[in-house]
Amino acid sequence: MRGLRLRLWQGGVLLGFLLLWEWASRTGRLDPFFFSKPSEILARVLRWFASGEIYPHLYVTTLEMLLAFGFGTLLGVLLGVWLALAPGVAAVLDPYIKALNAIPRVVLAPIFTLWFGLGILSKVALGITLVFFVAFFNTYQGVKEVSPVVLHNAKLLGVRGFHLLRYVYLPSAASWIFSSLRTSIGFAVIGAVVGEYLGSAAGLGYLIAQAEGVFDTTGVFAGMVVLMVFVLILDALVGLLERRLLVWQPKAQGGGQ
Repeated sequence: MRGLRLRLWQGGVLLGFLLLWEWASRTGRLDPFFFSKPSEILARVLRWFASGEIYPHLYVTTLEMLLAFGFGTLLGVLLGVWLALAPGVAAVLDPYIKALNAIPRVVLAPIFTLWFGLGILSKVALGITLVFFVAFFNTYQGVKEVSPVVLHNAKLLGVRGFHLLRYVYLPSAASWIFSSLRTSIGFAVIGAVVGEYLGSAAGLGYLIAQAEGVFDTTGVFAGMVVLMVFVLILDALVGLLERRLLVWQPKAQGGGQ
C-alpha cells in the first residue's frame, strides 16, 4: 500500500478518530473539561497563528531544538566513529558510557537549570544528553557493521586513513546515522519542551505549562498538536535529505501492494 492510497487511509484513520472524539465530547460520553473537543482545539491553534501569539514560543523551541540536535548529533557521530575505530579505547570507556546512558534525563533537567539558569542553555544541555546517545550508538554500530570484504578490498587498492573513513566507513554507516537523525529530532524537541515545562519564560513547553496551570485542557491539547505537527515536518525534511544523499543505495524490493 503506497502513495495516494496510503495517505487516504492515514487521513481516514485520523478523521475517524477525531469525529469519534468530537461526538463523544458533545454527547457527554467524554467530559469536555478533561478531554476538550477537536473543534475547540483546532480553533485555538488557528487563533494562535492568526494572532501571532505562537510565533515567539515556536521560535524559542525551534532554536533550542536545533542547537541540541546539531551539537548532540555532531558529538555522537564523532565519538561513535572514534570508538568504533579504536576498540581498545571503547573497551575502557564502555562501562562509563553505559552508566551515563542509564541516568534518567528528567533527573538532569533541574541540575542543568541550576547550572545554566532558566535560559536557552539549560534546555540545549538537556536536549544534547538525549540526542547524543542515539547518534552515538547508531554511528558506533554502523561503523562496526562495515562489510569485511569491502574493507579488505579497499585496503588492497591502497585506500588508507581519511579516505578509508570517507569512502568506506561513513557510506556504510550512513543509513544508521540517518536513522538516528530521525529519532533524534523527537528527542531534541522533548529535551527543549521538558526544560521549558520545568522552568522558562517562553517556548511551547512554557505555553503548555501555563495552560495546565489554569486547567485549560484545550490549550494543553493545542500545544501538543503544534508540537506533533512540528516534529512531523522536521522528520519529513530529514527524510527528504536522506533520500537525496543516499540515492546510491539500492531500494528495498518486495513489500505490500
